[in-house]
Amino acid sequence: MSMLKKLWDDSHAGWPILAAAALLFAGGIISGCAEDSGAPNQSSEPATSPPTLAVRIQAAQSTSQAEALCTAISPFYWEIGDGNGMLVGGTIGGSTPDADTALPVASATKMLFGAYLLERTGGTLTAADIKALTLKTGYTSFNPLSCGGSLTVLGCFNTGTNSVYTAANDGLFFYGGGHFQKHAVDLGMGSLDTIALEAEFKNHLGSDVDLSFSTPQLAGGVSISPSGYALFLRKLVNRTLRLGARLGEGAACTLPAACTTAVSSPVPEAWHYAYGHWVEDDPTTGDGAFSSPGLFGFYP
Repeated sequence: MSMLKKLWDDSHAGWPILAAAALLFAGGIISGCAEDSGAPNQSSEPATSPPTLAVRIQAAQSTSQAEALCTAISPFYWEIGDGNGMLVGGTIGGSTPDADTALPVASATKMLFGAYLLERTGGTLTAADIKALTLKTGYTSFNPLSCGGSLTVLGCFNTGTNSVYTAANDGLFFYGGGHFQKHAVDLGMGSLDTIALEAEFKNHLGSDVDLSFSTPQLAGGVSISPSGYALFLRKLVNRTLRLGARLGEGAACTLPAACTTAVSSPVPEAWHYAYGHWVEDDPTTGDGAFSSPGLFGFYP
């Protein structure tokens, strides 16, 4: 279950969109914070009446500051917002980056690439686009730590085993960065370096989305601040970007134990994977959230 979505749900109401969360810690588990929270409903209204926004905000703040499963992973920065902006958030526990600190977001890049590709194509995805965005191309030997910032997209693809194609995995879900890297090469982006990638993404997502690329990886190379990523998510919420209206579309089964069309997933839940993002819809523990958590602790 989405950690911050659960945190917001503990205020006893439906929630607005998760804007951004930069959870910076070493070796912690992102999911589970507030899982057993007993944050009280401080509203004097009957239990069947929706609490006010102020009550929900206070409940989220209390949970982030006092719930043991949250304090166990501090320090971190968190934020919840809607299409208009931030509603609640802050830094918990010691020194940590704030909303405006740029940091590498690893696989949170994947949702950005999904949005980029929908804008680039005018919303008309080819079968090859969909196959790449749902991680089914057979390029399953990509090492996300293999590509330095001085390389081009093609140079990264040709590093180590990154360009190895495994026919047995073609058409099956296999979580990894090789699918996007190969597709970017096929789209004519092979000569782009990190500076050119930044310009290309901003050209389609908007120059106000203040991202950069630390490595030329389409599935994991972006650096951006929480506030910058929140702006991107607001564009999805407000349907300024096409992906906003198509979240969850084309979702593929990801858990090998649940289907024969999946080979490898880092998530031990029966989630699905859509255009560059997870759908957290496990029938037992899922809540339907759309997410794109990254290796270094950034969890939108």
